[in-house]
Amino acid sequence: MSASELAAQVTEALAVDDEEFASRVADELEVLREEIDDGTFDNPQAIVGLEYEFYAVDAETDALMRVPRRLLEYIGFEKELGLHNAELSTTPQPLSRYGIRAQEAEVQAKLDAAQREVAREGMTLVSDGMWTVPPIGETASEYLTDSVETDGVRIATNMTNSVRYHAMANTDYAAELQLEAPHVSLDADTVMPEALITSIQPHYQTAHAHDLPENFRYALRVAGPLLAISVNSPFFPPDLYEADAETVLADGYMENRVPVFESVLNPADSEKVTFPEDIDDVDEAIQRVADDETVVPALVDDRGRFDDRFAHFRHKHGSFWRWVRPVFDGATRESANARIEFRPLPAQPTVRDTVALLAVFGGLLESLPRREHPIYDLPWADARENFYAAVRDGLDAEMRWFTADGTETTDTEELYAELFELARDGLELRGLDAEEANRYIQPLRERVDRRVTPASWKHDLVAERVGRGEPLGEAIWGMQAEYIDNQEGTLVEGTFVDWL
Repeated sequence: MSASELAAQVTEALAVDDEEFASRVADELEVLREEIDDGTFDNPQAIVGLEYEFYAVDAETDALMRVPRRLLEYIGFEKELGLHNAELSTTPQPLSRYGIRAQEAEVQAKLDAAQREVAREGMTLVSDGMWTVPPIGETASEYLTDSVETDGVRIATNMTNSVRYHAMANTDYAAELQLEAPHVSLDADTVMPEALITSIQPHYQTAHAHDLPENFRYALRVAGPLLAISVNSPFFPPDLYEADAETVLADGYMENRVPVFESVLNPADSEKVTFPEDIDDVDEAIQRVADDETVVPALVDDRGRFDDRFAHFRHKHGSFWRWVRPVFDGATRESANARIEFRPLPAQPTVRDTVALLAVFGGLLESLPRREHPIYDLPWADARENFYAAVRDGLDAEMRWFTADGTETTDTEELYAELFELARDGLELRGLDAEEANRYIQPLRERVDRRVTPASWKHDLVAERVGRGEPLGEAIWGMQAEYIDNQEGTLVEGTFVDWL
């Protein structure tokens, strides 16, 4: 697609009447409410799924690479924001011993096949929270800010040819489009700086739609602890830093995905990308999505799917940028589902680490409501503070937790001992035996036992290199090379703790 063709499509998208779109959403809310009350969104059991993002690098130099669109289609991955991105989505499966095995096997099969194909192009796919080595001959700043104006429309040069992504920079929605993090700032004309980051997103479909608010509340309470053990983006590309190495090492966050997403996409006076508030009932969940500011409205044609009956409401999910969010959809009446998408987790060093987080998240959402765990009563403000403490300090964060007997604790070992026990309990409730449940939990348990996360591993390597006299940029790129080397032999079947 040429720039002129893309600009024309963006212009057409921007011409959609906001009031007509809002009117259609309001009409569809009544349809959605009726279907929820009729039990259409109820399932016999909980179901899990996963979105998994990667970035591509040169197999020889570790420099970021653009993935040819024809290759992306050939390997069965989906496009994401940047030309360097590739996304894998799994087929939803029951939360059971066979369902989780299927999730792991599907990722392994697709990823192994994809790696073989991209290797023919001299590249490899990396599972990581943030890239740090820009394309050969470019700086990260140039890559992230390069854009052109075509027929009055601002087009990001290195962004996927998606009308919605490009329209975001040309709407009345006042996103800051400015990256802000400790000792990093970058002004852009598009949302392209968001393409620094990659994530995994576990999905949990509730058995009954009306149970979603309770599960959502528990998901918010475990968000901080789960993020703290998974942090994996402590460093930016070196040319973005405005301070010396010692300052960066002392002040940097363990999980910079969060400030990237929030600072680039939030307007100055509001928060769309944020830690969400609790939901009292399922009607509040759908009303909150409906009332959220629409970034790029669209009038959607009926393609014969069941959820086309509320297609305009469903369109709003695309810019409901909460770190944990409710979603209602389904291509058929039989597959209709109410689910929780858990969005704060960075991409992990290996597939097994990723599936561990999916399994633990699912196990927790099974056990916590069944056991009526007291963490339900942790004040929302404390859950939010736990989350942002994890962003800053990872596993070193002090987080507030209530134990099963209602005792308050900030002891990390006590918190995770109970969290993993609850996850095991939830998985056993879904039919896994103790040995299989522990197989999924163990990679994360060992992180706590050894007090190490992917982010702290990276931080220690860079600090060691800087201590030997290396400039910050060389230290970060040396760490990145070691990360990719380690991942080469462990991505599909190993775990992060194999690196230690």
